[in-house]
Amino acid sequence: MLRLTDIQLSLDHPESAIQAAILQRLGIAEEDLVSFIIFRRSYDARKKSAIVLIYTIDVETRQGDQLLTSIKNKSNITITPDTSYRFVTHAEAPPALRPVVIGFGPCGLFVALILAQMGFRPIVLERGKEVRERTKDTWSLWRKRELQPESNVQFGEGGAGTFSDGKLWSQVKDPKHYGRKVLTEFVKAGAPEEIMYVSKPHIGTFRLVKMIEEMRANIEALGGEIRFQQKVTDIDVEDGQVKGVQLENGSYIPTRHLVLAVGHSARDTFQMVHQRGIYVEAKPFSVGFRIEHPQSVIDKARFGPNAGNKILGAADYKLVHHASNGRSVYSFCMCPGGTVVAATSEPGRVVTNGMSQYSRNERNANSAIVVGITPADYPEHPLAGIDFQRKLESLAYQLGGENYNAPGQLVGDFLAKKTSTELGTVVPSYKPGITLVDLAQALPAFAIEAIREALPEFDKQIKGFAMNDAVITGVETRTSSPIRIKRDDHSLQSLNTKGLYPAGEGAGYAGGILSAAIDGIRVAEALALDMQHHMQPLAK
Repeated sequence: MLRLTDIQLSLDHPESAIQAAILQRLGIAEEDLVSFIIFRRSYDARKKSAIVLIYTIDVETRQGDQLLTSIKNKSNITITPDTSYRFVTHAEAPPALRPVVIGFGPCGLFVALILAQMGFRPIVLERGKEVRERTKDTWSLWRKRELQPESNVQFGEGGAGTFSDGKLWSQVKDPKHYGRKVLTEFVKAGAPEEIMYVSKPHIGTFRLVKMIEEMRANIEALGGEIRFQQKVTDIDVEDGQVKGVQLENGSYIPTRHLVLAVGHSARDTFQMVHQRGIYVEAKPFSVGFRIEHPQSVIDKARFGPNAGNKILGAADYKLVHHASNGRSVYSFCMCPGGTVVAATSEPGRVVTNGMSQYSRNERNANSAIVVGITPADYPEHPLAGIDFQRKLESLAYQLGGENYNAPGQLVGDFLAKKTSTELGTVVPSYKPGITLVDLAQALPAFAIEAIREALPEFDKQIKGFAMNDAVITGVETRTSSPIRIKRDDHSLQSLNTKGLYPAGEGAGYAGGILSAAIDGIRVAEALALDMQHHMQPLAK
């Protein structure tokens, strides 16, 4: 097949325009066109009154790939790359010691799926509950202020990404097209087929729940095993080699191949790993607030007269400002038509995050506005970033009234350095609720200074961004893991512990659903090859 890139058509083009553009680009007659599929569709909204759609299309013709040799202008025409997934190995027999995966978020899910598809029968240990039970527990915090420390936005089947916008794009390098494998498996599990070609695919929480259940069933049908409410309390290491794991319920599981895919909030697990002498180092992350605007304000600023167009959907944005104090401020995890949610996993602390459903039809747009920090801000020890997060989260709990309300403020008052006393036109979506305060108390002075400088600058790009009635809610601290469990670049095993595979966002090797899933595939392949090399068949 041939790949045609940069085919630009008007936003309201008829369906027939795509085929006409293909025929014109290739210089062929209609009867010579066998078929075509849309590989990617994006848009260019720089001219709001004349937004164009940009297509990448894979085409099959009667001349096949040989047509390329006869085309004079080969600009934006290439051979379609092979993006199909191929397994690196397959288990010749059931393993005597099965691989164990700790965590069943996007990374652990794909580690388990790929291992199961290769015949290695993984055991998954998830400290939280099945996704539907977990959803009930999460709603209990939002509606009743009742936190379940082992079943919440952070812990349970599907990981933190379940209660998010379900974004499925990433900027990680992906030369082996693992991302295509991820999207293909999601579609098999019930995701809309459009995620295969839209430029910024997303799913939303409700659809993710059903998909995760379907993928779990697939893993189990292939011989894998998922055990819920199974918290690992210790890793058995002997002479630098993993030997097994100890569970909170007293049971012990022997293994020589252990994947640590625990997510960015498994703080007790990080502590245990560090105490076992497994190499851990502090890494940068970011802290800040959630900001909410009417979605209509963002749509108008981004799309002008085309705001509300069905193909464009709810508008998003990506903003960066380099403040005069040397700090970088940027938007993070933008959720069009979504809500701000309570995302703590520890009693007596407040954490915010953003979530959208597939429809993205809630009243407000929200995103995190965060400031980058580095280990220089918390230099005491490798886990000091956790202490830094906890201090801010505890302070937010106190400012909110110690009932899981979040502290909030109007943007106009925040910029004017005065406490808000009443809400304006923007109704905050955070549940259980917000308490109006002076948010300058909620973050270090350098962060407040940088955000105050950034908001008016962002308003120059998105008109209305610094509107007086926009609401900011604190605090956003779980942007990424505060640690990295370092691993060898080739074997993907811990630098000083054989058989341990740090993986995904919690280990510091991903950020978001897609990148975590891609890392899961990489780790599964490395583990499978090592396991195949050392595997002893199960005795008959």
